[in-house]
Amino acid sequence: MLLYSSLFQAQEHAWVYFKDKPSAESYLNAPISMLTQRALDRRSLQNIEVNIQDVPVEHSYVTAVRSSQGIVLKARSRWLNAVHVMGNQAAIEQLIDLASVDRIQFANKNSASPRSPILSSSKIIKSSKFASLQNLEYGEAENQVKMIGIDSFHTAGYEGLGKQIAIIDAGFYGVDTAGAFSHLFDGEVSNGEILGGYDFVTSSGQYYQDTGTSHGTHVLSTIAAIKEDEFVGTAPKSSFYLFITEEVSNESPLEESLWVQAAERADSLGVDILNTSLGYSEFDDARYNYTYADMDGKTTFITRGANIAAQKGIVVVNSIGNSGNDAWQYLTAPSDAKNIVAVGAVNIDRSMTSFSSYGPSSDQRVKPETLAQGGDVKIVDSDNIVKTSNGTSFSGPIIAGAVACLWEFYPEKSSLEIRDLIIQNSNLFMNPTQQGGYGLLNLTHLITELPVSREIKLSPFSISFLNDIKTLRFQFNEPIVEALDVQVFSVAGVILKRKFVTEFDCDIKFTDVAQGLYYLRYSYKNKNELMTFYKMN
Repeated sequence: MLLYSSLFQAQEHAWVYFKDKPSAESYLNAPISMLTQRALDRRSLQNIEVNIQDVPVEHSYVTAVRSSQGIVLKARSRWLNAVHVMGNQAAIEQLIDLASVDRIQFANKNSASPRSPILSSSKIIKSSKFASLQNLEYGEAENQVKMIGIDSFHTAGYEGLGKQIAIIDAGFYGVDTAGAFSHLFDGEVSNGEILGGYDFVTSSGQYYQDTGTSHGTHVLSTIAAIKEDEFVGTAPKSSFYLFITEEVSNESPLEESLWVQAAERADSLGVDILNTSLGYSEFDDARYNYTYADMDGKTTFITRGANIAAQKGIVVVNSIGNSGNDAWQYLTAPSDAKNIVAVGAVNIDRSMTSFSSYGPSSDQRVKPETLAQGGDVKIVDSDNIVKTSNGTSFSGPIIAGAVACLWEFYPEKSSLEIRDLIIQNSNLFMNPTQQGGYGLLNLTHLITELPVSREIKLSPFSISFLNDIKTLRFQFNEPIVEALDVQVFSVAGVILKRKFVTEFDCDIKFTDVAQGLYYLRYSYKNKNELMTFYKMN
């Protein structure tokens, strides 16, 4: 028994990195063999090239590791060209003798001080078709939706349609039976839909099975659920992939590798937004614990994967953690990643929750990027009942839904530009704090702006905003009897531009106007109209 115990304790987690990808050229010459057309289109729209990171891990290298004595292969990553293995230290160290292996990284990192679990909520602490959210009441979800101004997007018809969101979580029990999600299964793409999923923990396509938690169901509900007059999520017309990477009964470094594997799957499928309400710094085996210094945006395996996901043109939204009251206090991986949106939590009255984890990252980048309601937040459970819960686990997906609506409104923007809009429209943007970061999101005024290639149609003309509102163009659909008197003025009432627009002189340039909110007024045939717009840099 003592011998068995010693051998059991000797089992280690490690990442084995390979030197190259011998088949890279053939894959890069045929990118459709590794990425869907939707993924390629997402890259193309954002001028992101397919590169060697997208090439699968060499099969023969994987086989050689798997065949090595005393080694169990648990996961693989094409982005990091690595596999996750378990075995005793001696067996893992012998893998360096394989010609294909570049280096080995053991997960064992002893912590200098004890600390509490980082994201406790990750361990669990049919409706009719609808045409538009304009006809529905938010019910108990009203505060959390209206707090960030996303209701104004719904009213204008932007409800996440056409955007795909991958949720990486712990379990989605009840999603296929609870009536609040039935619109995602009715066969109407215009109502949103579940596109698929996978359980990476059990290597199973049965992602609705009972894993011991409905945490992922609760997360999904804040985005997608609809209960007439009781609950509406932030982007219920989006489409979803549901991925399980969190093992409820065990916290180990393997979950990091499974997360990266799921993110790679999401990328290859062409998803736009990746939402995670998970975070890592403490494991069941303290040898693997991270320190705050490791929250630097480049150290942990999962954070490095999140960095790459953001580089691929995905908006990565991650809950910052629930450790504000704990000895640890700070954010957890992968919310320290660069160019993602880490989300903290406020109460129903917009004050900070005490549990929301603190930034900054250890390399002093502002975290969180934004805030939403996570205190006394409303969710829909697997039994189709609206309940109250707490956690950045829910403020995160509330923001993910907002991202879907915002990106639907601004389809020509890149993922990084959408992230910038989230940050710039958070109320502490000019004066961030440790716990609040850039502050509470409010998108209300953006719905009055016109994105590139959109028009306002007014008889007898239409108005187009071109090149991120560097040019305003009037287009006439019939002869006009007099010139339009157009004025642009600041929020302080100062007239900045005035022009008499005709069919032959119909552009107003804004290249000399600073970024900000402006008013436009035009007069035609004794009729005056006023509108607002937001000029980007």
